[in-house]
Amino acid sequence: MKPLMHFAAFLFLLATFAASASELRDHAAIQVAPQTWVIHGPLGDPSVENQGFMNNPAFVVTADGVVVVDPGSSEQAGRMVLRQIRKVTAKPVTHVLNTHVHGDHWFGNQAIHDAYPQAQIMAHPEMIRAAHAGAAARWLGIMDRLTQGYTRGTRALIPTIAVVESQTVTTGGIEFRIHAPEKAHSGTDIMIEVKSEGVMFLGDNVMNGRFGQMNDGTFQGNIAACDRALATAAGVFVPGHGKTGGKAIVSAYRGYLAGLFETVRKEYDAGKKDYEMKDTVKAAVAPYTGWEGFDIHFGRHVSVAVLELEAM
Repeated sequence: MKPLMHFAAFLFLLATFAASASELRDHAAIQVAPQTWVIHGPLGDPSVENQGFMNNPAFVVTADGVVVVDPGSSEQAGRMVLRQIRKVTAKPVTHVLNTHVHGDHWFGNQAIHDAYPQAQIMAHPEMIRAAHAGAAARWLGIMDRLTQGYTRGTRALIPTIAVVESQTVTTGGIEFRIHAPEKAHSGTDIMIEVKSEGVMFLGDNVMNGRFGQMNDGTFQGNIAACDRALATAAGVFVPGHGKTGGKAIVSAYRGYLAGLFETVRKEYDAGKKDYEMKDTVKAAVAPYTGWEGFDIHFGRHVSVAVLELEAM
C-alpha cells in the first residue's frame, strides 16, 4: 500500500503545483486617493516573464461596491485583481470600465464576470464594435503568442454597455465622468474623471516611462487628449502603463508626442522621407530615449506621423 500512498501524494503535490503555477503572481494595490487603488504592472510588453501582465488595473470603492478600471490582460490577471480588491473590501464589483480595445487592458473582464455576473461592463461604443469586428480575436492571439500559451483559455468578454462623451456614471455616491477624445491612442478611448477623488484614469492616452503602438490612433488626437486631461482639476493621474503621478507625467508624455510630430512635420514639409528624417527626429526627443520600448516603437511612430500628415 505504501507505494500507492506515495504515488497518490505525488499526484496531489503535482496538481497543487500546477494550480499555483497557473495563477498570476500578486502585485500590490497602492492607494492613491481616499477610495482609489492602482495595481502598477511591469513596463515591458507581454511576456513569459511577466505572465502577460503589464497594464495598470485600478479600482474605486464606493458606498455600494467596487468600480474596476481595466482589469488586465487575461483571466489570470482578472483573478489577481480580485485578490487585491478583497484585501481592501468585501464589497462586490458593480461596474467595470474598459478604456480602449487593446486586449492587454480588458481580457480580465472574464474573471470579474465569473465572480460578479451582475457587474456592468462598460466601454466606448467603438471599442465594443471593434472588439466584435475582430480586434478581440486578434488580441487573444497576440497575448497567447507573446506569453507562450500562459493566457490560453482566456475568453474575450466584450463590454455590453456603451458610454459616451460627457456621460456620468453614478454609483455608491461617486460620479465617474467619461471623456471620449476622438482619434487619440486607439480611436476607441475613454478617460474617466472621478472629481471627488481628484483622480483621472487616462488609459493609454498617457504612458509613464514606456511607449506602445500608435498604429490605431493619431498624434494630434492623442495630444488633444493630453490637453483635455491637463485642463481638469485632477491632481492624481493614472496612466495606462507606468507609475501614477501628477500633471507632470501627462506633460511629459505630451512633450514626446508634440516634439516628435512637429519635428516630423518640419522634415516632411522639407521633402524628406521617413527614413531620411529619423536622426533629426530622434535628436528632438532625446530625453525619452531611455523609456521602455523606445527602440522598438520610435521608428514606427515616425512612420505613423508621416502617414498622418499625408492624410491631412
